[in-house]
Amino acid sequence: MYGADPKDKHPMKGFPQICFIQNTVSNPNIIIGDYTYYDDPEDSENFERNVLYHFPFIGDQLIIGKFCALARGVKFIMNGANHQLDGFSTYPFYIFGNGWEKAEPQAEKLPYKGNTVIGNDVWVGYETVFMPGVQVGDGAIIAAKSVVVGDIPPYTIFGGNPAKCIRQRFDSKTIQSLLEIAWWDWEIAKITRNLDKIVSADIEALISCQ
Repeated sequence: MYGADPKDKHPMKGFPQICFIQNTVSNPNIIIGDYTYYDDPEDSENFERNVLYHFPFIGDQLIIGKFCALARGVKFIMNGANHQLDGFSTYPFYIFGNGWEKAEPQAEKLPYKGNTVIGNDVWVGYETVFMPGVQVGDGAIIAAKSVVVGDIPPYTIFGGNPAKCIRQRFDSKTIQSLLEIAWWDWEIAKITRNLDKIVSADIEALISCQ
């Protein structure tokens, strides 16, 4: 046996609170890596309800890497939430038609922050909110109820509203080695054989697995 089956929606038998959500997401603009789970006792399969203002005509993507742990109530605000900022009013008159469509802004006038990308092996705390277009590096940890408004470097701990850096998890040399090793891209048999090294903090031992 080489760990849980990534194609199993509920890998913990009798515990549907945990869901490998790549098996339940249907929106082609939401891309989820293997083994990434969402933890929610109410409806762990319906992760898509937490991706807000994600309109297909905008085309932005939410990309979440492998082996991420997403706590209950995490929210992703996508680019469809943005309103035009350079006029006196931010009210979207044009969406209601009936003569107001003349106020529709040009596409380039609407703030667009790009795709939202969460790296691999990222732990996201309870009810964290991500604003459009943020990039979160591999191995990051985000504290509960944080509001992420900017990019988060790999292997750092962020928290608060707006989320700020609390500390770096490891020294810079170790972080660079971890990014080069990228254990999450190994074959699952190799990951299984080396779990003791992956969950330890001995970088030389992990390097020796290469």
